[in-house]
Amino acid sequence: MEGRERRIQVPAEYMQNIFGQCDFYIKKIERSFGVDIIDRDGEVRVTGQAAAVKQAAHVIKQLVGLSERGNAIQEQNVDYAIAVEMEAGMKTEENQEDILMEIDSDCICHTVNGKPVKPKTLGQKQYVDAMRDNMVVFGLGPAGTGKTYLAMAMAVTAFKREEVSRIILTRPAIEAGEKLGFLPGDLQSKVDPYLRPLYDALYQIMGAESFAKNMEKGLIEVAPLAYMRGRTLDNAYIILDEAQNTTPAQMKMFLTRIGFGSKVVVTGDASQKDLAPGTASGLDVAVKILGKIEDIAFCKLTSKDVVRHPLVQRIVKAYEDYEKADARRQAQAAGRSGRIKGRRK
Repeated sequence: MEGRERRIQVPAEYMQNIFGQCDFYIKKIERSFGVDIIDRDGEVRVTGQAAAVKQAAHVIKQLVGLSERGNAIQEQNVDYAIAVEMEAGMKTEENQEDILMEIDSDCICHTVNGKPVKPKTLGQKQYVDAMRDNMVVFGLGPAGTGKTYLAMAMAVTAFKREEVSRIILTRPAIEAGEKLGFLPGDLQSKVDPYLRPLYDALYQIMGAESFAKNMEKGLIEVAPLAYMRGRTLDNAYIILDEAQNTTPAQMKMFLTRIGFGSKVVVTGDASQKDLAPGTASGLDVAVKILGKIEDIAFCKLTSKDVVRHPLVQRIVKAYEDYEKADARRQAQAAGRSGRIKGRRK
């Protein structure tokens, strides 16, 4: 395919943001698409094979758009824009969706420091939309995909708009592989270590003072899952975190607490269970039996939706690949064993 060149006008004030420190972002785009990118007096020139030039130019245009919206470009933005462009393949420019622009336009709320809370990937955008449109949403996916944080942001937004009268956050109090022994202090002190991630997210979104004030009034409740038994939760935004560590009985108990005017978000990562060996996960069972019920949505996030350090995304992807390969090996071994037994008969 013949080579070609595209020129993109980039305002000087956005150049550093788009190029990155020591041109790190631009070099990554060059390597990904096999193109050359140079800056000439506020004009970015992309040269190479026609298809690659078109894709690289579109990535740069989307980064310009993010900069114009006031965003500080991060490596995750660049990686995701490249991945989306590669998956999209060759579309006509008229039909090519500006996915990053669509995602960035959805601001859920602002943190106490004024930082906007937005979905950062298409998977996260679909997750946020599902929370808006359904009564119960299951957010499934690996660590770092924003399952809990986005649910917390949606809960705080609904609370501030008076769509719900309280927020209830819960998770099963189960040790993550290590024995913690007898913790000192009263009952709240004993369970706080399990609930700390929920506190941290609320502090960031609401501020410690606002959180403490609403906590004292009973409008925000952070409690272990066992505390939910026997209650009916009306007009509340309820979040169950780390749901992979529930038993089927606990999950059923939790889901039957839902009252009128409430919304529920259940988050979990099926690959990080801390249950005793042989114990069924309530999350796995719920996915199997609730899939066809109206007003219940299941959003499956993947390693592509990880928004922590890029290394975390690569770690999650490596584990996913290993687990898939291991499952294939076990299936093949089971098949060979079955054939051997058949011949012996």
